[in-house]
Formats: sequence, structure tokens, C-alpha cells
Amino acid sequence: MGSSASHDPENGFPSSSPLEPGYAAPHETSRPSRPWRHIILFLMTVASTMLVGADHFASFHVDFGARTLDLSRWEIIVNGLWYSASMLAILGAHEFGHYYACRYYGVDASLPYFLPAPLPLTGTLGAFIRIRQIIPVKRQLFDIGIAGPIAGFVVAVPVLLIGMSLSRVSALPSDTRGFVELGEPLLFKAAAWLFWGSPPDGYSINMHPMAFAAWFGLLATALNLFPIGQLDGGHIAYAVLGRRSTIVTFGTVGVLVGLTFVSSSWAVWTVLTVVMLLAFGPRHPRTIDEHVPLDRGRMWLAGFAFVMFVLCFTPAPLEPLDIVSRP
Repeated sequence: MGSSASHDPENGFPSSSPLEPGYAAPHETSRPSRPWRHIILFLMTVASTMLVGADHFASFHVDFGARTLDLSRWEIIVNGLWYSASMLAILGAHEFGHYYACRYYGVDASLPYFLPAPLPLTGTLGAFIRIRQIIPVKRQLFDIGIAGPIAGFVVAVPVLLIGMSLSRVSALPSDTRGFVELGEPLLFKAAAWLFWGSPPDGYSINMHPMAFAAWFGLLATALNLFPIGQLDGGHIAYAVLGRRSTIVTFGTVGVLVGLTFVSSSWAVWTVLTVVMLLAFGPRHPRTIDEHVPLDRGRMWLAGFAFVMFVLCFTPAPLEPLDIVSRP
């Protein structure tokens, strides 16, 4: 939608209209949608996550024992839906949170693109939407940026609780070579303790596929909330701090580099973040009301975004499990 050409002499941007739902930047037009692209990618992601989910279920079924994924056993493939449906629900909620916030403000955005990938742990690289115009004011930028993490978090929490209730405590094998230890975010630790307490030595929680989907959903939420550039956290930081958010971006990149010395699993995310900053620049695109502070309600929501980050963050996401030898 367009806006009138009249301007407010007090602040220099179109009179009140940028702050109203349905406002979009002048002279922007929505591009025709090609839903078949989104449908094909979604179906491919369903397939890739079902295969990975079947492997997770097979591992869960044998309690850390050796297993072979038999694709001819349809019950194993069908049980991949525990993971696939949970994962896609979390990712979908996140992206549709952004999408519907864009629709609310009349900002031209695509439907979510789901990304299938032959990755052994996840089966997907996540999902994204394309925002095809400049977001003109901070309130819109903040709401669109925070809507995704909140929506994904709201879905991930019940998935975590259900998945943890379906998990069980099992004895670790005598040789854990080839096993990967998952770093536990605070929220994940709390849910594990709530249902299973502290497992004795030589035992560990055998995670149901839904619990693993929730773990990945929490990690994805934390990654998106890093206050860097044009990540969701970067949008939130700019809306709160304005141009000072550039300093936060550089400081957070320094923290990421430091995290690679804590766990090598941060290396890929650090490289991708640096590439993003080189491609788009470290400074967030300006809004026309950069000098106008956010209202108190949104400042509280920014604080909630920080709490979400703390609850979902883990300093060592993936590490090889120490070899355990027992008679």
C-alpha cells in the first residue's frame, strides 16, 4: 500500500501513516507469488527431516545401541514424523511470525522458504522469508524482528516438554566413540531435571526425537537472537539502540570468535556471520524515525528477547562424547 505525499513538518516523515498498520514504503508493489516453489521446498524438507527423524527414532528405540536404518520398514520411516512434524512446526511458527507481522504492517514479504539438506542431525538448514522492501520505521522493524523468535519459542517449549516426557534414562554403552554430546541450554536442562532429575554415572537421558527437535529449535532461536547485523537480534538491537547497535554488532562478532575456542562447533556460524557482514555491511539500514525511542511495552519485549536468548543459548552446542570404559 502507498501513502500520502503529505509530510509532518515536525519530524519529516509522512504524517502518522508510517506508524499505522498497513503502511508500506512509497512506490513499493507486491511481487506475484509463486507458491509452487514454497510447496516443493516444503515437501522436500518434510522428506529430508523424516529420514533424519527415522534415524533418531531408530537410535532412541535401541537405547544407544548399534542400529541400522532399514528403509524398508515403514514403521521406522513413519516414526520419523515425531521429529519432522516437531521441527517443521517450530521453524514454521518462527517464519510465519515474521510473515504475518509483515502482512499486518503491509510490508511486502514472501511466504517461508524451507531448506532441505542432507545433514545427519537436522535434515534441514532451517527456513527464511524474503522481505522485499525497506521497513520504514522502528516500531515495525522491532515487531517484525521479534515476532519470529517469540512464535518459534512458544511452539518449542511444549514440544520440549512433551519430548522430554517421552524420553527415558538409559545406560551408556561401554564405548561411546562416534557419539555426540549435545550442549544443554538452560531451558533444556530445566526440563530434563523436571522429568528425570540427575541420571547416575554411566547413564544418560535417551532423547525422544521430539526432544531433539526442541533442542534444535532452542538453538536456532538463540542463533537468530544474536544482536548482529540483519539477524532478528540485530533488528531488535537497532530498534532499541539506533546507530549504537553497530558497536554491539562488532562486540558480538568478537564474542563469537572467542566461542570458537570454547567449542569448534561455533566455527561455521562465525564464518557465516562474518560473510553476512561483509556482504551487507555491519551497519543496520536506517529507519526514518531513528531518533524516536521505542515505547515502554516494546522495551519490555526487548528484555524478554534477551531472556529467551539466555534460556536457549549453550556455549558448546556439539562435542564428541568422552569415551566411557566399563567392565
